[in-house]
Amino acid sequence: MSTPTTAPEPAADDRSTPWSSTVRRTADGSLEVGGVDVRDIAAEHRTPVYVLDEADVRARARAFVGAFTAAFADLAGADVYYASKAFASVAVDRWVHEEGMHVDVSTGGELAVALRAGVPGDAIALHGNNKATAELERALRAGVGRIVVDSLGEIEQVADLAAELDLPAPVMIRVTTGVHAGGHAFIATAHEDQKFGLSLASGAARAAVDAVLARPELTLLGLHSHIGSQILDLSAFEVAAGALLGLRAEVAEQTGTLMPEVDLGGGYGISYTGADTPPSPEEIAPALADVVRRSCADLGTAPPRVSVEPGRAVVGPAGLTLYRVGTVKPVVLDDGGTRRYVAVDGGMGDNIRTALYDAEYTAAVAGRRSQAPAVVSRVVGKHCESGDIVVRDVLLPDDVAPGDLLAVPATGAYGRSMASSYNLIPRPGVLAVRDGQARYIVRPETEEDLLALDLG
Repeated sequence: MSTPTTAPEPAADDRSTPWSSTVRRTADGSLEVGGVDVRDIAAEHRTPVYVLDEADVRARARAFVGAFTAAFADLAGADVYYASKAFASVAVDRWVHEEGMHVDVSTGGELAVALRAGVPGDAIALHGNNKATAELERALRAGVGRIVVDSLGEIEQVADLAAELDLPAPVMIRVTTGVHAGGHAFIATAHEDQKFGLSLASGAARAAVDAVLARPELTLLGLHSHIGSQILDLSAFEVAAGALLGLRAEVAEQTGTLMPEVDLGGGYGISYTGADTPPSPEEIAPALADVVRRSCADLGTAPPRVSVEPGRAVVGPAGLTLYRVGTVKPVVLDDGGTRRYVAVDGGMGDNIRTALYDAEYTAAVAGRRSQAPAVVSRVVGKHCESGDIVVRDVLLPDDVAPGDLLAVPATGAYGRSMASSYNLIPRPGVLAVRDGQARYIVRPETEEDLLALDLG
């Protein structure tokens, strides 16, 4: 048995809290988010449902933009990109752009959402290790601010397409620095044996620079690095930034081209259970600015404009998933102990991260306050898999019963974006709440939607 989590009570001024800033307990013990009682949400909208705190998303976006603008004011400035893979919707892309963020996309679908949201092309970056020609053409026609190239072959692909369309193609080169950090091995993205980027150690990154400079259709903006996700310790960024800035200085010395930009990626962590205290934007930005300042001084180069991509850290804490309990079943374990299984009306279809990454979450009874003693419980879903686990071990009141509402915080990132209709269970909708009002920004899927795709 793993160490059970215990959901802390909401506290807006606590950086370790997994709840969004507007979550609180009402006088009679129910949870309220964005001024809306979860009992009203469950009564009006079916569960499960993703609940997204709009004010919290906007506040986190503003905090990152403000912190990086201030920290890099005496250098060459900074841009903050929302990594839309965390959760992309027209409303969210519009919110973050209105708060000063640019938007990073990695597929044609994410690009389509950003454009539908009104994000101008020059505020969009296109990533991806296997971009289709159609995706690249749409990006070029939209005038995206950067295409992050991921292989030598893609450099030729983008250059040929830009020549054919007679359109400018600003590019950055994704560099694998060998520095990796964060959680599960599947989300560490800078070690050598993985699909992303061009290796610094092998010389592939340097070869990519030469390949871009050899194609007049391309404009070389700079270098990009992403070292992982759910990173709580900033020290790895210092090493990765030093490696990028060193390559930038080497290229300038050998070719006379000093690249104007460097992207240091993101992957900043959040609190999922209350056990971690993630760094704040006001801590992250000055630390990275200091690294750039010192490294460029040592290298004798002018500082570049810096960009970062804190996707999960903007939207993750702003979301919770609201479930209704269906069955409660005690199971006797091999060691003679007992584990209580609390089954809810969602599961791995709406949050695959526990099964995929062994991710840790917590949960709380949401519709009432309980004084019953806490019991170790496993929150599971209704999918036909023994690995269908939402929260592996959590302390929940002994009186949890069918019909109770259960809230799992910190699901704003990767819940809906990685959701599936496994077992033909429709995916939940995303309900935005703010100032006592609730509205769907992504409607829930229906059985009719699933049947409409089935051609018989």
